[in-house]
Amino acid sequence: MTTSGSSVLQVYIDFDHAIALMDTQPDTALNSLGFAKPPSQTRVVVAMSGGVDSSVVAALLHEQGYDVVGITLQLYDYGEAIAKKGACCAGKDIYDAKQVAQERGFPHYVLNYESNFRQSVIDDFVGSYLKGETPIPCVKCNQTVKFHDLLKVAHDLGADCMATGHYVQRLGGPQGSQLHRAVDTSKDQSYFLFATTQEQLDFLRFPLGGWTKEKTRMEAERLGLVNAAKPDSQDICFVPNGDYAAVVKKIAPQSARAGNIVHLDGRVLGRHDGIIHYTIGQRKGIGVGGGITENNEPLYVIKIDAEQAQIIVGPKHALARDIVHLQQCNWLIADDMPADQMEIEVKLRSATRAGPASLQRLGAGRAVLTLPTPQYGISPGQAAVCFIGDRMIGGGWISGTELSLSPERLCA
Repeated sequence: MTTSGSSVLQVYIDFDHAIALMDTQPDTALNSLGFAKPPSQTRVVVAMSGGVDSSVVAALLHEQGYDVVGITLQLYDYGEAIAKKGACCAGKDIYDAKQVAQERGFPHYVLNYESNFRQSVIDDFVGSYLKGETPIPCVKCNQTVKFHDLLKVAHDLGADCMATGHYVQRLGGPQGSQLHRAVDTSKDQSYFLFATTQEQLDFLRFPLGGWTKEKTRMEAERLGLVNAAKPDSQDICFVPNGDYAAVVKKIAPQSARAGNIVHLDGRVLGRHDGIIHYTIGQRKGIGVGGGITENNEPLYVIKIDAEQAQIIVGPKHALARDIVHLQQCNWLIADDMPADQMEIEVKLRSATRAGPASLQRLGAGRAVLTLPTPQYGISPGQAAVCFIGDRMIGGGWISGTELSLSPERLCA
C-alpha cells in the first residue's frame, strides 16, 4: 500500500517525529515512507552520490530501522575522477559513500554505468553544443541514468522505493503523487526533475524536501558522518573546473571550427574560435570591441548559426521573445490538465525565478508558452519547467522562440 492515492499525506520524511509516530500508531499505520509495514520490512535503495545530502538520507533511514541498500554510480573514468574535486561523481565521492555505509552498517554497491552515461548524457551534451544549443546535462542524467537505469536496479533488488538527496517534496494527491518545491527555496531542485514520470514519482522518495540545508548539516554532524562538512558540488560532474568547451573539443574536435561574428545588419565584426564558447544572451567575452553601435551600446549574442559557424550579435532588445516552443514534454497532471490554454508559472532557466505564462499543449509531446512580457536570452536546449503554485506540473525542452510584437512596438 502506497500513499499515491492520498490527498493529504505528505510523504517527505519528518525525521524528528517519524520514530515517535511509528511507536504510537497501530501496526497497520503507514510508516514514514508511506508503507503499511514496519521499517525493518521496508527495503529502501538510496542513491548515494557521496555528498552530505544523500549520506544523511541513507544514515537516518538506517537509524530508523529501514532495510537500506546504498548504491553509487561510477559514471566516468575513475582515474580522472580521483584527480578532480567538487563534482558529484568523483572518485573521492565514491569513497565517501562507501565509508558512510561501512560506518553505519548497511550494504553499499558501486555500479559501473560509464557506457550508459556516455551515451545518454555526455554525447547528448556535446551534440547539443554542436547545434548551437545550451544543454542541461543534470536533467538528462536524472531522466536517463538515475531515474531509469538505477530505478530498474532498485526494482530488481526488491526495493519498496528509492530515496535520493534531492531538495523537492513528494506529496500525495487525489490522482497520484505530486512534486512540489522544497521548503528551502534556495536549494529547491524541482527544475531538474521535470522529466520525472508519474510511475517513477510513485516509487521515489525525497526525504529532505521539508528540511533546510542547515538542518541537514546539523544531522550529518550529529551522526558523525565522514562528509558532514563537505562542500556542495558546483560543477557539472564530468566537466573539470567548469571548462565545458575543453570537454566538447576533446570529444568533437570540429566544435573548435572558427567563424565570423556577424551583426544583425550583416556587418562582419570579427572572428571566433568556435560556437561552443557562446550562448544566447551572452554579453561579456564576445570578442568585439567598442564603437560598433550607436552610443556604444553593448552587444549580445542573439543567435548561433551552427551550420555556418556564425555568432550573430545585436542590441538587447533583439533578444526579446514572448513565444516559446517546447518539445519532448513530460506532464505530471495529464489527466486533469485542460486541453486549452491554462495559466501557469514557468522557469526558463534553472537560476531564474518563475514568471507568469499561458500554456497550451499540442500533440506529439509538444507545447507552446505565451509570455505576457517578453523575456531576454531564452536559449534552445534549456528546459521550460511549469508550476501551479508550488506544484511542479512538468515541462519540456525549448526548441525555438518567437516575438509576437514588432521591434518598433517593443522599443516604443
